[in-house]
Amino acid sequence: MVTWALLLPLLVAVAQAQVCSVEKTSFEVSENTSPGQLLLNITVPEGQQVTLGPSPTRFAFRIQGTQLFLNVTPDYEENSMLVAVLECKRADAVVTSLRVFVSVLDVNDNPPRFPFVVKVQRVPEDTKVNAVVIPETELKAQDLDKDDILFYTLQEVTPGASGFFSLVGANRPELRLDRSLDFDRWPNMTFQLLVRDTREESAEPSHSATATLVLEVRPADLRAPWFLPCTYSDGFVCLEAQYHGAVPTGHTLSGPLILHPGPIYAVDGDRGIHQPIVYSIIGGNEDGSFSIDANTGNLTMTKSIPSPKTFLLLVKGKQADHARYSVTQVTVEAQAASGRPPRFPQSLYRGTVALGSGVGVAIKDAAAPSQPLRIRAQDPEFPDLNLAITYRVTNNSNFRMDGEAMLTGASLVHAGVFYAEVEARNTVTSGTATTVVEVQVSEQEPAPTGTSARRIEDLRFSVVDMAALGGVLSALLLLALIALIVLVHKHYGHRLKCCCGKALEPQPQGFDNQAFLNNPDEASWAPAPSPSSSPPAGEPAPPEPKPASPETLRRVAESPTVALDGDGPAAVRSILTKERRPEGGYKAVWFGEDIGAEADVVVLNTPASEVDGAGDEGSEGSGDEGAEVGLRGGAQDAPRSDSIYL
Repeated sequence: MVTWALLLPLLVAVAQAQVCSVEKTSFEVSENTSPGQLLLNITVPEGQQVTLGPSPTRFAFRIQGTQLFLNVTPDYEENSMLVAVLECKRADAVVTSLRVFVSVLDVNDNPPRFPFVVKVQRVPEDTKVNAVVIPETELKAQDLDKDDILFYTLQEVTPGASGFFSLVGANRPELRLDRSLDFDRWPNMTFQLLVRDTREESAEPSHSATATLVLEVRPADLRAPWFLPCTYSDGFVCLEAQYHGAVPTGHTLSGPLILHPGPIYAVDGDRGIHQPIVYSIIGGNEDGSFSIDANTGNLTMTKSIPSPKTFLLLVKGKQADHARYSVTQVTVEAQAASGRPPRFPQSLYRGTVALGSGVGVAIKDAAAPSQPLRIRAQDPEFPDLNLAITYRVTNNSNFRMDGEAMLTGASLVHAGVFYAEVEARNTVTSGTATTVVEVQVSEQEPAPTGTSARRIEDLRFSVVDMAALGGVLSALLLLALIALIVLVHKHYGHRLKCCCGKALEPQPQGFDNQAFLNNPDEASWAPAPSPSSSPPAGEPAPPEPKPASPETLRRVAESPTVALDGDGPAAVRSILTKERRPEGGYKAVWFGEDIGAEADVVVLNTPASEVDGAGDEGSEGSGDEGAEVGLRGGAQDAPRSDSIYL
């Protein structure tokens, strides 16, 4: 017995030497530990080998020789406990099996997260103070770190909004109403909700997250309708308007009454609801003299009022949902009408319209061409009677009235200034008044749009057409001037020699007097017949005029100054406007009163340098003195070779 007691420990030691063993079977590591860390050494008997047996977290370990290493970065949130199974084998037979447990310690390595990025919450305007607007369950953030305590802060984005809402506690993100809401002032408010996993922002490690809260205030039916225009006592409470008007006795106005300070009109005091308003008269409508439109609030007469009287009408404005209403007073004075005629504020109106405008084109205001001309008369006593005034044009069929607007009554094919008399008639009192409208028909008017623009465009020539027409007219004018030179030279060549001292030689370029050539329109200036004018086709040629006497030619050629002065028989008078030619000199026609049918025509082509002072004065004045001075200045010199006297 003593022998076995001594041999038993020895046998146990020998048996242990035949199996695998480790120093300890449980370890602790912090999450986020770097992989490759040595965990323990394994004692392996001779002739055996150790391997990893089946385990849920076998991937987290590796055996290198007889050492066990950490093969991954541990994450507490994924696996808080790692288990390694060590199997010692001889050949393919497992001799022994060991389990090693590794506990992963939690580390603050995850930020908190809100279940939303932006949360929009609608809050009724009539929500009670201290009521919970958003519960904690909807605002609470989640943190994967087991032991973290979260701290919340509400930060205003809309200035002043922090006075309305707050959180119940720093660790309870429950939103509470602290102050009564007002949709008019604060229709919506925005906050930023911040959460942190440490009490102090400077703590390490520390993580935070933010989300946005938008509180939309939903209007509640808190206010009655307001009659406008109204005065706000504090910017939000309206002092309702009262209305005043006047009507003539003995007459029934067909249109709505004109009231002051404006028409009857009410709006829902809760501007976010905008309930329609229904109008009615609830008092003061004696004999049913007035009626009100339930939808528009227009007040009209139902019958005439025989004698002066004051009506105090009570008008009710009720919301269409019958929730709330207001009452205002309308004072209507029935006064005797004197029958005074309407009055135009202007005695003359000026309008403008484009040449070529067709029928129905509006006349524009000359002072503001983009606006139509408005011709409006007023009753001096009752503004309501202005609606009873009708208008018509009395003396010009080119224009007609359409209410207060003037339109064309015919196509305008001639430019110029037209005058039309417009009559205003009060259909209630039969009073009338007239005014005058001056209409300028011109191509310079702004181009109209629509049908009238197309109608005018059809009447206009293009630039190419006008250029071609101008070329043809210029060629015809040149031929006519050449023919005129030939006729003058043929019939009066010998007389020109007497006056000028030499015969007039035909020039290939036409007249020497270029001032006459460059303005063909001035051919219409001279009412006296020209001795060289050709008779119209198909008519007999007029008898050849009597040649001027030598005495007459002598007076013209030698003494033009004497012929212009005095009141005697030798004096001459101008029948044309005397104006300075751009090329220099003057052109005019005179005839002597003592000559009868004989015509003395003088064309002076005096250069500008010879008549500087007198010429400038004559071009600006409207009398005869300026022109005569210019002619006298030009006549002081002897006749030049480039001047022609007939």
